[in-house]
Amino acid sequence: MSLTDQAARIEECSPATPEIPAPIQAERYLLAIDLPMRHAGLRRVSLRVECVGPAHAPAVWVAGGISANRHVLANALDGFDGWWQGCAGPGHALDPRRHRLLSFDWVGADGDLDAPIDTADQADAIALALDALGIARLHAFVGASYGGMVALQFAARHPLRVARLAVISAADRPHPFASAFRALQRQVVALGQLQCADELGLSLARQLAMLSYRSPREFGQRFDAPARIEGGRACCAAEDYLQACGQKYVARWSATAFLRLSESIDLHHVDPAAVHAPTSLLAVEGDWLAPPEQLEALAGRLAGAARLQTITSAYGHDAFLKEPQAIDALLRHTLAPC
Repeated sequence: MSLTDQAARIEECSPATPEIPAPIQAERYLLAIDLPMRHAGLRRVSLRVECVGPAHAPAVWVAGGISANRHVLANALDGFDGWWQGCAGPGHALDPRRHRLLSFDWVGADGDLDAPIDTADQADAIALALDALGIARLHAFVGASYGGMVALQFAARHPLRVARLAVISAADRPHPFASAFRALQRQVVALGQLQCADELGLSLARQLAMLSYRSPREFGQRFDAPARIEGGRACCAAEDYLQACGQKYVARWSATAFLRLSESIDLHHVDPAAVHAPTSLLAVEGDWLAPPEQLEALAGRLAGAARLQTITSAYGHDAFLKEPQAIDALLRHTLAPC
């Protein structure tokens, strides 16, 4: 065999070089709009929107909790994982090859708007963003936690602009127990401000919030260890985790943004009879911010067809971030062609 034949034989038998997937196409927009707000009058606001996927694909708005932002998943503009990376991407129900996925930074998330913000304001801001982007109607609105509240509000206020909803761990109004817990968080922030310790107050409020996002079951599994003595005082096993959560939050958020978006949850109210879009609801056993019985009551009062699924998760309210398989199954049903 000649050297040429040998080289050809080696090339033939060598494994093919793996094909590197092309980055997912994306666009970002900064939209300046005049927003008539329910409690604050007409305000000029900036909307930071990210669109991922083909421009002419069915449009799906994706919205998460008050800490979520426009970056849902990694793409050509930002290769870092998005806040819902486990639930969106090629092969998932929220597939940017088949849908145009849209999201924005919440109105008030930049901390520049120190005024009451309603979920109705967020819904109207989304409608104005869609106008600017030339999108008349959404194939679906997918919302989890605060985003689910806004999804319901959007369907009630703009019924001709959305075909279907997926609402995860959210209801037509806040649960009174959850509102009381958030009120305490806001008082902690206010106390920090009075003591010229804004970051400490915000960190402690976030740590309190983490207790409401998760469940006693998870803490029992993760932090079942005796208290230790450090610096002459007892420290429980979960303290380091909670402090890390608080510090991470303070590095990205302002007290004003936290306070106003926390208030926005408690200002939320939608008449279920005004929601005509077919709606898939997901409740989580152990979620005491949006308990299953509240979503069950909502399902019975929606004007449109409603489907309620309840799952069990040690992650409580945060199941929408930690249970991607269950979320993907719900979304596949919601986004399936009619």
